Amino acid sequence: MQVLAKPGAASAPYARTATPSTHTPPSRVRVDRDDDGCWLRMSALRVEILGGEAGAFTEAVLERDLRGVDDALAWARELTEPPASRADLWEALATVAAVDLGVARALEPHLDAMEILASAGKPRPDGAWGVFAAEGGDDPLRASESGGGWSLTGTKPWCSLADRLDGALVTAALADGSRGLFAVDLTAPGVTVVAGMWVARGLSEIPSGPVHFDEAFARMVGQTGWYLSRPGFAWGGIGVAACWFGGAVGIGRTVHAAASAKPNPHLLAHLGAIDELLQSSRRALAEALTLIDAGTAEPRVLAKRVRATVARACEEIVSRAGHALGPAPLALDAAHAKRVADLQLYVRQHHAERDQESLGEALARSTVAPW
Repeated sequence: MQVLAKPGAASAPYARTATPSTHTPPSRVRVDRDDDGCWLRMSALRVEILGGEAGAFTEAVLERDLRGVDDALAWARELTEPPASRADLWEALATVAAVDLGVARALEPHLDAMEILASAGKPRPDGAWGVFAAEGGDDPLRASESGGGWSLTGTKPWCSLADRLDGALVTAALADGSRGLFAVDLTAPGVTVVAGMWVARGLSEIPSGPVHFDEAFARMVGQTGWYLSRPGFAWGGIGVAACWFGGAVGIGRTVHAAASAKPNPHLLAHLGAIDELLQSSRRALAEALTLIDAGTAEPRVLAKRVRATVARACEEIVSRAGHALGPAPLALDAAHAKRVADLQLYVRQHHAERDQESLGEALARSTVAPW
């Protein structure tokens, strides 16, 4: 495969045509399962952030059958360009995540990789791609120039779906201590996925263990430090929060269905509180879109605020849903039990007090309070 493919002339398969959409949103979220209770088909209500007419990519999500991670990766391989607008991207991710966070977790990095490459003036890559930017471990990934390109050596942690992706954008340290972003073919020699590390109960279908690189060939994307310093890095972090928001909407819909079927005072109180939390999250995402479009946002601070708002809402919604519904859906409803487990793990990409400290540190650099 080509690490960076030549631009294709084909239009995006989700592009809007003159023919009106035949999609009619169902009155309920429907999750079809096989005899073992496993996911088969997605049929989702749109999760709105800004409202108005759905974007072309969100419409495509609503009309497409995504039967799990394999279908998500197959579709990723067909996509020729990222969604035309950030609002469309975030609504589509939230809409998918409201039904299956695993599917959203598979799609989001590929869409992020396409946006990163487009921003760098690089062509769309062949296949399904991920973004591996986590740091840590005793054998950090290092990059050195080699043969007209770069060579990667070391171990990269938290590499989601590395055994099933075709390529990835990977951060690595240079000899001078700076960091660069590199495009690498995950099927090429010198790339070894470390198997057997993923024991998670949430997002169990998204193995995210380490990958070892041994002089693997790569190409630098952008200049040194470009990936982390660009505003798009912050916007991508908010896109992940849109996925969290969608997962919380899915849990909220389960509580709403129970309250509609058999209301009681405590259940209704939890439903009201969940609505407050979801609306606060939606408004945070909507405001972020407005500020980004206006060009008035401070990227890092905005991303930290939005992610913290949504993460806190998700944690409380999981707790309130448990109080409202009791143990039965966690034990007997496969879709709800999976969604709760998935969201609890996924939202830990927000680093709680550590990220709050980072936000506070950014605010304290100014002698003027931000409120």
